[in-house]
Amino acid sequence: MTNSNKPTTLFWIIGIAALLWNGLGVMSYLGQAYMTEEIKAALPEAERALYENIPSWVTAAFAIAVFGGLLGSVFLLMRKKVAKTAFLISLIAIIVQMSYNLFMSRVTEVYGPGGMIMPIMVIIIGAFLLLYSKRSTEKGWLS
Repeated sequence: MTNSNKPTTLFWIIGIAALLWNGLGVMSYLGQAYMTEEIKAALPEAERALYENIPSWVTAAFAIAVFGGLLGSVFLLMRKKVAKTAFLISLIAIIVQMSYNLFMSRVTEVYGPGGMIMPIMVIIIGAFLLLYSKRSTEKGWLS
């Protein structure tokens, strides 16, 4: 069996999926960060209160998480080792942001238990991308 530095097709599928996922994250961040008063006014009272009471450190963590993930995805597709660092920074920011969402905000009161699904899923995907970039480096796919 030959040891090749050529990534598998699955590598490219995961890389493109990561780029799309993190691109959606950036869009979500921008939608939240630049939400107009008219849009907030159209939300139900409890949901509006959630958005209006987000601390600035959570918004900063959200920005770092999604832009770090997007950069990590781009570096992964460029086959650069720095993808691992970008995914690590992103995961740290995800954990900071989601700690607030899961434990300090009233998200379950507003959305019910289903409001926990997305934060947990984001943590799992962030951890997967970090581990995948580490594994890709070990296999010699990233340089």
